[in-house]
Amino acid sequence: MQTSAVPDLAHTDARPVHWLATATAMAAVVAAAGLLQPKAATASQPGSQPQISTAAAPAPDPAGVQLPLECGGAKSVVTKKASGDLDGDGSPETVAVARCDAGSGTPPSAIFVLTRGNGTGPRVVATLLEPVQKQSVGDFAVRDGAVTATLLGYSSPDVPSCCPDKQEKVKWQWKGGKFVRTAPAEALGV
Repeated sequence: MQTSAVPDLAHTDARPVHWLATATAMAAVVAAAGLLQPKAATASQPGSQPQISTAAAPAPDPAGVQLPLECGGAKSVVTKKASGDLDGDGSPETVAVARCDAGSGTPPSAIFVLTRGNGTGPRVVATLLEPVQKQSVGDFAVRDGAVTATLLGYSSPDVPSCCPDKQEKVKWQWKGGKFVRTAPAEALGV
């Protein structure tokens, strides 16, 4: 066996105080690394102007608008509502299903599209379903820039108003500056 030309090293015979000193030094390094963090990363290039995020205005509330319903002495009531960007301008519209609060039977529904006015409150910009059509609204949704609904109606005047016997699935989409109602087969995706 060959002997080493290097003298004995002090750290080859470690004592508990050496381990404690090493652990303390490592803890100090970890703590310092936690305190000294780089600046937050951004996706912009150095010297470019930061993008300012503007939050979209909230969808209009139907309670803030007088709906164009003729209810005689009764009040009108919003039975369903949903919001979404229907015209692609980045601002949400609200679609409200409303009817007269008649108290009995199934009064016909109306479907209105509301938007925010310029500096004013919400306003009605379109009527998708008129009460004169004598239909009520079952399922209803605003999704992917479209309004879908199941319209319930009557096959004849002899059918009691409590019990609609016809059902039609419809869809409205903003096309060419107006809401276009698609045929029932298209609304079902057939």
